[in-house]
Amino acid sequence: MVVQHNLTAMNANRQLGITTGAQAKSSEKLSSGYRINRAGDDAAGLKISEKMRSQIRGLDKASSNAQDGISLIQTAEGALGEAHSILQRMNELAVQGANDTNESIDRDAINEELAALTSELDRIASTTQFNKQNLLDGSFTSKNLQVGANSDQKISISIGKMNSKALGLHSITGTTTQSQTGKKVTGFTFGKYSTKATDSTAAFSDQAKDANASLKAAVDADKTEAAYMKQIDFGTGSAYYMDATGKRYKVAASAMSADATALKSAISDIFYNWKTKAATYANTENVIADKTTVGQATQLTDPSVKDYASANATIDAVQKAINSVSSQRSALGALQNRLEHTVANLDNVSENTSSAESRIRDTDMADEMVEYSKNNILAQAGQSMLAQANQSTQGVLSLLQ
Repeated sequence: MVVQHNLTAMNANRQLGITTGAQAKSSEKLSSGYRINRAGDDAAGLKISEKMRSQIRGLDKASSNAQDGISLIQTAEGALGEAHSILQRMNELAVQGANDTNESIDRDAINEELAALTSELDRIASTTQFNKQNLLDGSFTSKNLQVGANSDQKISISIGKMNSKALGLHSITGTTTQSQTGKKVTGFTFGKYSTKATDSTAAFSDQAKDANASLKAAVDADKTEAAYMKQIDFGTGSAYYMDATGKRYKVAASAMSADATALKSAISDIFYNWKTKAATYANTENVIADKTTVGQATQLTDPSVKDYASANATIDAVQKAINSVSSQRSALGALQNRLEHTVANLDNVSENTSSAESRIRDTDMADEMVEYSKNNILAQAGQSMLAQANQSTQGVLSLLQ
């Protein structure tokens, strides 16, 4: 029996210290809710957990970004919906103005409304904004929505310029088929020469000019010096061109002193001038019936129904503008649907990653409570055993009595 070293008490005290430390850790985990409160609790688990936390927070913010993108698209698409309404009204007005039952005063009133609607279309395009950024003025292009937790995980978005100029409502061109009174020239015949007008859709005067020029070229190509010299009247010294009927046309005196090429050109010019200045084309032309349908070109600065041709050109321009707005709205709608799926996917990934991170980082309260209860019992038992060990040396006193 020794009194200097109470090994039983020392052992009991050591075990009680271990139990008390474990009890303190269990108490910390139960009070914080975390299994890992410091790197020493689980070094590898802490590293994995922090990486997952970065992903989770990034995914949550990416989901918010995508939702902001949807809001932006809805703002732009709403404005384009109004643009569609404006263009549909403009189309209605253009169709109304194309009717020739309207007087000029009626068409003036329609043009006033067309001008007002065009101005409103430009105002919408220049003032539609999201977070102080213009959406429809052509500046919102090559923008990126960050829809992932990592770099370069993006969806690009661009919105074209949607003002009246970009939609083709200025510098309007069109071709309207019109019934034109007059003869449609298909060609000429003159003696052995014949030719056709090359453009069957041109106006009457242009067709006549075309056919005349072609016939003159045919005559020029066929002329020879010998043939033309036969027309010279050696009695008078004058030169003539004789047509198929035997009628002669005098060559200008100035050409008589020129060389053979100039003489032939002068004679050909007589023929050409005679043809173009003739009152009628009887016996020398092939023509078809009156009221031939031909094309009429139209050029407008702004939408207008000042006449039938202008109204038709405006109808075509407005319908093309409607198609352009429809295409842009369709693209935005498709992107919105894509972003809605993106949000759903991001939320799903975030949820599952959070579940995995929780298994690493969070305390299983039921399991830890069992551990705490065990340590609590051990602590009480340790305290009791320490007290008993401290009493065991009291037996030495009986030996000293």
